Amino acid sequence: MSENNTSNISSTKEASTGSLSSRRSGSNGSASRRRPRKKKKNQIPAGILVVIIILVVASFLSKISATASLYWIIGVSFGTVLQRGRFCFTASMRDPYLTGSTTLTRAVLIAFALTTIGFTAIKYGYFMKGLPIPGMGYVVPISLATIIGGFLFGIGMVIAGGCASGTLMRIGEGFQMQLIALTFFVIGSLWGAHDFGWWKYNVISKGKSVFLPDVFGWTGALILQLGLIFVLYYVAQRYQEKQVH
Repeated sequence: MSENNTSNISSTKEASTGSLSSRRSGSNGSASRRRPRKKKKNQIPAGILVVIIILVVASFLSKISATASLYWIIGVSFGTVLQRGRFCFTASMRDPYLTGSTTLTRAVLIAFALTTIGFTAIKYGYFMKGLPIPGMGYVVPISLATIIGGFLFGIGMVIAGGCASGTLMRIGEGFQMQLIALTFFVIGSLWGAHDFGWWKYNVISKGKSVFLPDVFGWTGALILQLGLIFVLYYVAQRYQEKQVH
């Protein structure tokens, strides 16, 4: 009886050992059949070269105009932030419907909140000193044309896969399809600039200009706009939580 049990146990061990060795050999065989991963290219030399080119161009522009050199540095820095942060206004409006993520949406809302506080402080400072408030030329009439134009522009951004800044950023990354979007972006901009006078006189000027501090006061306008941004932020966060769970 004990001899039979011993033989059964030994045979079980041998079988398990054999199956384990076969699994190992199979896994080793499959691993050997896998293609070796390509080594990632070292991009440090390319990065150093790009930095040198940026500094050389900045130095050249500084001899022509200090403002041009400053614009060059700001533009390069802004493009770097966009590329590394994957920041895109189109994605902030598109991702909630496609992926359920509202990360970029909330990032845009935070940017709106910060700019609201900053621009309000600047404008209020000029107002208190009795000076002309800067940026009032951008307080333009609002009408049905604004809604239709915004809707059409949004459709175009989604089809193109990016807004103006996103398109330029992806061209820098090497996306050739964005060249088509940029080409028609330029054509549409030139066409719009050509006919803008007619649209402004016959359509845009028929609307009503609204400057929130004139309606609610400076404090009321700030509270109203920040409150609306907070509500949108809360809704976006809850929306993502529901999509995940």
